[in-house]
Amino acid sequence: MAKLRGVIFDMDGLIFDTELLYYQATQIVADQMGIPYTKELYLAYVGVSDEEVWAAYHERFDEAFGHQMIEEFIQAAFQQTLEMFQRGEAELKPGIHELLHYLDEKKIPRVLASSNQRKVIDTLLEAADLTAEFPEIVCFDDVTRAKPDPEIFEKAHALLAVPKEELVILEDSANGIHAAHGAGISVIMIPDLIAPTTIIEEKVLKVLPSLEDVPDFLETAFSF
Repeated sequence: MAKLRGVIFDMDGLIFDTELLYYQATQIVADQMGIPYTKELYLAYVGVSDEEVWAAYHERFDEAFGHQMIEEFIQAAFQQTLEMFQRGEAELKPGIHELLHYLDEKKIPRVLASSNQRKVIDTLLEAADLTAEFPEIVCFDDVTRAKPDPEIFEKAHALLAVPKEELVILEDSANGIHAAHGAGISVIMIPDLIAPTTIIEEKVLKVLPSLEDVPDFLETAFSF
């Protein structure tokens, strides 16, 4: 049984219930601007970096609405989302405080590895009074290739400086699972909006319904 010496956290959809807020903010702006945005389109890019999502929006809508208008749409949706986060509208996922307390008791260090921008991460952590809980962060600003590329988890692993077999990643999205698998680090999936496929289930250590279930599973899967 491997010893557990570090945990890597995703953020959106795992720590914070943000995914629907991203959709709602973008839909509000799309409706105001007359852009045919849908929830199905949003779900197609869950777990993908902002940069890739924005490129996809340009590819999809530029011909009909023009590059400048879509750029304005993207920036307005981002600002709308940020304002919602600043107001504290992103709720914490059940079990996060208990899990952080458990890791503190076990003296297990952690790194936050999110495809989001540092500005957004800081806003969310500050609004939830969690800034001190994640002293080490790897984000969109620190990598050249987003998930499903394993680069972000390779950098998080470097910060923890322990063998990969003594780490576990907590993720909610398929792209995050592929990135963890590519990095050669065990991953636990706590699904958010999208249920895991058979292919995803084959790549994870375990699928758990909630962060509330993580401490008990770690007790059975690792030594301390």
